[in-house]
Amino acid sequence: MTTRRNVLQTLLGAGMAGAPNVLRGGARRPAGDKPNLLFVWTDEQRADTLAVNGNRTYRVPALNRLAAESVSFGRCYDTQPVCTPARCSVMTGLWPHTTGLSTNNLILPARTQAMPELLADAAYRTAYMGKWHLGDEVFAQHGFEQWISIEDIYSEYFSPARDPSARSSYHHFLLRLGYKPGDNDKFSRQFAVRLPLEHTKSAFLAGQASDFILKHRDEPWMLYVNFLEPHMPFYGPLNDLHSEAEAPLPANYPGLPIEKEPELYRRIREQQLGKGFEGHDLKTRAGWQRLNRNYAGLCSQVDQAVARILWALEASGQADNTILVFTSDHGDMMGSHTLIAKSVLYEEAVRVPLLLRVAFLRQKPLRIEQPVSHIDLVPTLLELMGRKPPEALPGQSLVPLLRGEKLREDHVFIEWHTPPDGPHARTVVSPEGWKLCLFDRDNCLLFDRRNDPLETRNLYYRSESAPVIRRLRAKLEAWQRATGDTLALPA
Repeated sequence: MTTRRNVLQTLLGAGMAGAPNVLRGGARRPAGDKPNLLFVWTDEQRADTLAVNGNRTYRVPALNRLAAESVSFGRCYDTQPVCTPARCSVMTGLWPHTTGLSTNNLILPARTQAMPELLADAAYRTAYMGKWHLGDEVFAQHGFEQWISIEDIYSEYFSPARDPSARSSYHHFLLRLGYKPGDNDKFSRQFAVRLPLEHTKSAFLAGQASDFILKHRDEPWMLYVNFLEPHMPFYGPLNDLHSEAEAPLPANYPGLPIEKEPELYRRIREQQLGKGFEGHDLKTRAGWQRLNRNYAGLCSQVDQAVARILWALEASGQADNTILVFTSDHGDMMGSHTLIAKSVLYEEAVRVPLLLRVAFLRQKPLRIEQPVSHIDLVPTLLELMGRKPPEALPGQSLVPLLRGEKLREDHVFIEWHTPPDGPHARTVVSPEGWKLCLFDRDNCLLFDRRNDPLETRNLYYRSESAPVIRRLRAKLEAWQRATGDTLALPA
């Protein structure tokens, strides 16, 4: 069985000495024994919003400093580019097709264990703060003792036994500040994003998270903090922080016509261009430029909140005994291929930032280009926390990569389910840069990202691509057999 001692000795060699940490009652524990977990994630943040991933103009100094101290994964992918399925995989280590949470606004069953339940260590104080989007939004669940919620738009999806009039922690915070909710007794997202910076959801969460860290500085803890930003509505108090040059349009805007692009994507694009977005005319370059500046401002807003949380961690004296993760549930197209939001399998929607800092391992900053998946996070964190990952988890621990070793599976897999009955897809990303997207009832995609990083040339329907398609399809089929995925791939 994997133990904390085994993990540390394997990674660092026996005899590693770390700064002691004080426990309740005066006991002392070496760094690495019952380490804390601080898991910070955002909603809809592209991988290329950080300097470590090529962005030198977004003003995110705290995240850039964190990246410089961390293991950064240049090619981390979500399991499905939409909120509920992606979040379920992050919290449980299970595929969307396994849990059945393959579309938004479904409830994570009580029988399906999340991280606190998988760790199963009563010594830990546990808290979840921010957006949940896995059902019963404002109610504590799945092993989290403290629950700080920020969203009130999901009450219609509560379980029958839940009180639909219950409101989020953030709602009550605004009431205490003297704000008045709307006619439906709710503060809308559109209302919240127009508040002063210190009253925004990100600032509220930063304060709550900091208080938790300082309060529990003498005992082990697990804290998940999920910011809504930079998710829509793309508006905030820092809209004008970035110039157009600092928040430029993506290099693949408007994008070249993709040969035989999925019809689903064409319909999504037509709908978005026809309706615009929150008053922005997406038929014009100026409309997209304004959205990108606002989006950059929201990334900076998150950065400011992260800086406050990191300050609390340092002030608590626990930074050396804390596993720190930063990622996002999925990305955002933000004009790439003239699309907005997620729900497509282009790189901008499925690739996310992933930073891992484990100070007690004395791990030097490291850049890893091996493709990895969110499905691997739960096994990785359990191993680092001294708990053997359950065999039922399909992912693999990323700890070997920290030692310079290889993983048993070097391909990454991504799902797509179109509600209620549209086309479904499965994607495989190879370590050498191929990306194959097979739709059951739509056009398929094949990109050679080594030579076409902007994904402008669909090679699927070219005869010379047949050997690559056969090889990658075999990988997909093997993954389906191993994970019980029954989607019929196209002939």
